[in-house]
Amino acid sequence: MSNADRHRLIAQAVRDSGRVTVGDLASLTGASEMTIRRDLDVLAAHGVLERVRGGARTLQLRGEEPPFMLRAHEATEAKERIAAEVNALVKDGETVLLDSGTTCLEVAGLLRGRPVTVMPLSLQAIHVLSDTPGPTTLIVPGGHPRPGEGALTGPLTLASLAALRFDTAVIGCCGLSADQGLTAYDLDDAAVKKAAIASARRVIAATDSGKLGHTAHAHVCPVPHLDTLVTDTAAPEAELTALGETGIVVRTV
Repeated sequence: MSNADRHRLIAQAVRDSGRVTVGDLASLTGASEMTIRRDLDVLAAHGVLERVRGGARTLQLRGEEPPFMLRAHEATEAKERIAAEVNALVKDGETVLLDSGTTCLEVAGLLRGRPVTVMPLSLQAIHVLSDTPGPTTLIVPGGHPRPGEGALTGPLTLASLAALRFDTAVIGCCGLSADQGLTAYDLDDAAVKKAAIASARRVIAATDSGKLGHTAHAHVCPVPHLDTLVTDTAAPEAELTALGETGIVVRTV
């Protein structure tokens, strides 16, 4: 098992259980307790978990958005496939609005160097695209970053979105269900997503299957406001069917 795979497994175990011991994680991963202790120190330094005597515990409260660094370690292969499909849907010459979040960050890496115009809504994606070779045009919005997330929000971000129109908006999801629609954990983030959707001719929701059928507390829009959903093949079949019945095009990769 690679270090990255082991870190993902540890992060998920801590998130699911709330608190785990070094011994439990050693049994789960097949690694030595010394290796697990080093892993926990690394993950704690990145804000994924809290190191406690004999193990680790989660930093996440119930109903709270998982930290960016934790999400960055989750479903990485699925996010790469989703990003590749989104990239294939974007045509050369398009203007693209790119939402914040880990899946959209993967998309940013694939758009880098293509003949497109991109306005990212996170500091991480701006960094990826800021030193872009070749024909990519970067537009940087106003706004202030959410602590620990890098997502741009606030009046200046909303003003940037109101001033422009895009061919495609790629929107990340905190939760998406057929009956509750697209939802976010943060009210300011929800406002930015609403404005992003309103500014684009086509809206692509890009999310791993773990977000489907779940609801966060800030409503963004009903599903019919989205044109296409790109997710992975582990998505619940019943939820995919219900989403498809709303009229959205569903693509699994």
